[in-house]
Amino acid sequence: MLRGELKNFLDEAQIDLCEKFYRLVVEQNRVMNLTTITEPHDFAVKHIIDSLSAWDEKFFSGVEKILDVGTGAGFPAVPLKIFRPQKKFCLIDSLNKRVEFLKKVVAELNLKDVEIFHGRAEELSRQKIFREQFDAVTSRAVARLNVLAEYCLPFVKVGGIFVALKGKNFREELDEARAAIKILGGGEIIVREKNLPMLDDSRAVIYIRKKLSTPEKFPRRENLIRTKNLGMRN
Repeated sequence: MLRGELKNFLDEAQIDLCEKFYRLVVEQNRVMNLTTITEPHDFAVKHIIDSLSAWDEKFFSGVEKILDVGTGAGFPAVPLKIFRPQKKFCLIDSLNKRVEFLKKVVAELNLKDVEIFHGRAEELSRQKIFREQFDAVTSRAVARLNVLAEYCLPFVKVGGIFVALKGKNFREELDEARAAIKILGGGEIIVREKNLPMLDDSRAVIYIRKKLSTPEKFPRRENLIRTKNLGMRN
């Protein structure tokens, strides 16, 4: 069902896994809200290919351990794991039902070196087993970049990379988030604009290199993260 759209991105075995993943998502979607995108072509383009767009060898060179924050139905983590099976992945989500679904996905797709945790990012990132332990941290469709940076950068090792998949408002979000990124230890920011097949909307992947350790007082409580824009007067 997804094969025609994915043949330029994945090999046959990887496409088979993506199709199995698609069927699991659609089946689970009948009993819980995982996604509004269930038509095969749209799923392939807007979920699978969009997730794969995060991968750039220039930024992922040397990366071994990747965390996906607010993974939801498994994007971008599951497509990226299928694409690069040798990498270790950790997925976190605040809803236990999604976590249990993803454990089923990992088992049925026989994906190795994948850990899945239930919890809120702002709480898990204060634990030693998570804080600054990951070479790369990804996130997609979770929050505006200023908020997302505070959720994600505490997980990234110094020298590692934070990868945010953003939609059409990426320039505005980046301008809004620059001060917070610096405060949280972020350094070089590189924006790679992208276009998905047969879609004319603008999107981008934002790569943020972790320059300095995140100060211990971050992340703040969730209500402060979402209402008090870090580094800006409110």
